[in-house]
Amino acid sequence: MEIVQINIDEEPHEPNGMMDPSLYEFVKLDSIVSFKSCVQKRSAKELHTPAGNSLLHVAVSYGSDNITSYLAEEFPSLITTQNSQKDTILHLAAREGKYSDIIKSLVESNPCLMRKQNTKGNTPLHDAVIKGNRDLAIFLASKDPEVAYYNNKNGRSPLYLAVEKGSKNEILDDLLKLGASIPIKREDGDALPKGKSPVHAAIEQRDKDILVRIEKAKPELLCLTDEELGNSLHYASSIGFLEGVQFLLNKFLNGAYERNSEGNYPIHIACQNDSVDVVKEFLKSTPFPKEFLNYKGQNILHVAAENGKDRVVRYILRQEESLVLSLLNEMDEDGNTPLHMATHRGQSMAAFVLVRDKRVDNSIVNNENLTPYDIAEQQSKIAVEQYEKTDEMLAEDRKLFYSKNTTPSKEKEVESKKHGTRKPSTKEYKLLDYYGAMTTSSILYFNARPPKSIYERLTSTDQGKTPRKQETKSRIEHLLVVAVLVAGVTFSGAIQMPQLRSKNNSGKHPREFNSTATATGRYSTALDSPTGSSLLDGYLCLDVWALNTSVVAAIILLWTNLNDVKFAPFAVWFSSLMVGGSIYMMCLSFFFAVSIALGGSNYGVFAIIVIVVGVAFFLAQTLLYFQWILPPSVNQIIEGKVSHYIYYASFFLLFYNWRCLMTYSLPQPHKLCGLLRKSNN
Repeated sequence: MEIVQINIDEEPHEPNGMMDPSLYEFVKLDSIVSFKSCVQKRSAKELHTPAGNSLLHVAVSYGSDNITSYLAEEFPSLITTQNSQKDTILHLAAREGKYSDIIKSLVESNPCLMRKQNTKGNTPLHDAVIKGNRDLAIFLASKDPEVAYYNNKNGRSPLYLAVEKGSKNEILDDLLKLGASIPIKREDGDALPKGKSPVHAAIEQRDKDILVRIEKAKPELLCLTDEELGNSLHYASSIGFLEGVQFLLNKFLNGAYERNSEGNYPIHIACQNDSVDVVKEFLKSTPFPKEFLNYKGQNILHVAAENGKDRVVRYILRQEESLVLSLLNEMDEDGNTPLHMATHRGQSMAAFVLVRDKRVDNSIVNNENLTPYDIAEQQSKIAVEQYEKTDEMLAEDRKLFYSKNTTPSKEKEVESKKHGTRKPSTKEYKLLDYYGAMTTSSILYFNARPPKSIYERLTSTDQGKTPRKQETKSRIEHLLVVAVLVAGVTFSGAIQMPQLRSKNNSGKHPREFNSTATATGRYSTALDSPTGSSLLDGYLCLDVWALNTSVVAAIILLWTNLNDVKFAPFAVWFSSLMVGGSIYMMCLSFFFAVSIALGGSNYGVFAIIVIVVGVAFFLAQTLLYFQWILPPSVNQIIEGKVSHYIYYASFFLLFYNWRCLMTYSLPQPHKLCGLLRKSNN
């Protein structure tokens, strides 16, 4: 056979070079004679594609065995050449679905090809599994079984990818039949990268059949641990995969006694995710939960309460007395009980369930000498302070926080490394859940508040905060608008009503049968009687009173701009009192006007309804106005006391409505997933 000299390494390869199209045609047709005559006329840079593929790459991708054999024999350096994506000829053969005797011979003579990785970290076996090239995958796995466990840059091994393909994938069975054990180190001595376990892929798909197949073929795979997700029991518990947890507890019970990177056992993860059925399975297999403490010394009730999983909390509290008592009032490393944890996080549902249990000791103090009620008060005050701040102030606080904590000096960095401390993350600085903190405070206010005498409650030292200058200015502007509006409305009413009296005194009532005449006749009939006249007098008195009161309030508010700033809060309170009084009297005068209008009506039932409703609202307005006339400091104390009742009542409404929805309407998460799987099948 005539040998054609091709200087492949004559000059460096240029990625933008273009191979002669005629070479593609000869390679595609596997025409060895024409290929030789054409290739000897080309320079080295004309023998590479823009992607950096050599002639051998092209020949393998087209399945041209004759040209592949010729190039491999004459230019063996091309066999291990990688293109711009670091793909070898074996990568291209795997992706193009090529498998032939020449490929086999190249792999056998160059076993290093099987472990070459491209820019994605994929070996040829990765690409064969991804593309479903079963014949080549079986061959590669049989020649180098350990490659089935090599991870790419995404942490996925060929075996993991095969599991992702699903239970009907035949390549999975072929890889599971391999006799090689899980490698710990590569041949070059480097440790294998910690990646995702194939068992985790089966759990993610909630496919118990694959778990059974893996356990039968490679039971040691059940013990693999993911750096982020923990072992297989951790992951199955985190997604609430009940069938998987049951299977793993039966086949891999030791996994229940392993902690993950955060120091939690699988039963802790189940409690974090509100998986009552999963927790039930753990308690069947490990009926001594008090022994499961994470790195913070927290038991399963701590974890469930901290994460607000009230369903898990209620389930645990329903267990036998000996089990519950060992968890209920236990303290973690910081001295916090489960009730402390629920209160600190503002988990109102969990706090409510715990505080209503008579076995819970509400007087236990933690390492900071705080009871759950003390923490509730503390958190509610923080929530109120954060709520009252503007966005600009919060931005400044965050900026100051990060400048102090997240950009330490070199000395601080050295010190933190020495003591093993870490820099606080941005997640550590976050706003409290205002509603959660206030509702939890209200729950503990009624159920865990230390007893106080009547004297202590009446002599509370709580004082209202002095409003800021900008806030006082805003109040003045708003009150001034309301005062002027009330003055305008009452002035209009004072003008219109005397006109009716003049019509009544004139004695001239035209008898046209139209709507205007009918309405005028009614007013005239009502005003003819002494009672109607008294009602009109009362209306005019209240209207004039409301008019003058609102005008005086407006004058005082205008006056505040000319006086000392310290006088403004008192002026605002006094003006609020007067404006409120004017609104109160305006509503009462409207009641008189309605009584006059209905006085001559034949619809007695309607009149009674209007009067009853008016009286009811009059009483409500009187009660509200009574609170209004109190000084601001006293008013804020009353609001602080009453707010507990408001939050408590709203919590009860939401709590029991949500329980009804969860019980009667919504399917449980694991049942919903089962329904979805059945519908897909």
